[in-house]
Amino acid sequence: MIIRPPTAEDAEPLTDLHLEVWDEAYAGLIAADILAARRANRDERVERWREILSGSANTQRVAVDEHGRLLGFVTVGGGRDEPEPDLPRCEVMALYVRAEIYGSGVGHALLEAVLGQDPAYLWVLDGNDRAIRFYERHGFAFDGRTKTEPVGVERRMVRARAVG
Repeated sequence: MIIRPPTAEDAEPLTDLHLEVWDEAYAGLIAADILAARRANRDERVERWREILSGSANTQRVAVDEHGRLLGFVTVGGGRDEPEPDLPRCEVMALYVRAEIYGSGVGHALLEAVLGQDPAYLWVLDGNDRAIRFYERHGFAFDGRTKTEPVGVERRMVRARAVG
């Protein structure tokens, strides 16, 4: 497995990966019509990935197997939440891997590649127990903040200081 920055040529494979991992991670947690609507807008999503890859200030990495197949991706950047005294400035905006490789260390490697042991925060869908356990193993804990999005209730997790 290789972890590398994505290129413009990755826009379509990243779109497909993003759609597939959402289906895998959120089946039963998010309404099926929301997942279907995401798939119906695939062309728009490809264009959005092209825009992201051509000029985003955020940091992305992809994990690629020996055949060039994308296994997962991560995005981190400056936090989108209003500044708070103890809230880290860095947000993990997305971290997804294919279900077939859950537990293989790919998610850990992606997180380490962009964040190391630095403080950060993220939002996780309530009920996504597998992801919650993953983040807890990496030093994140709930801080009591929640928000309601079209996909459901999200809970904020924070790693307030470097771990290690």
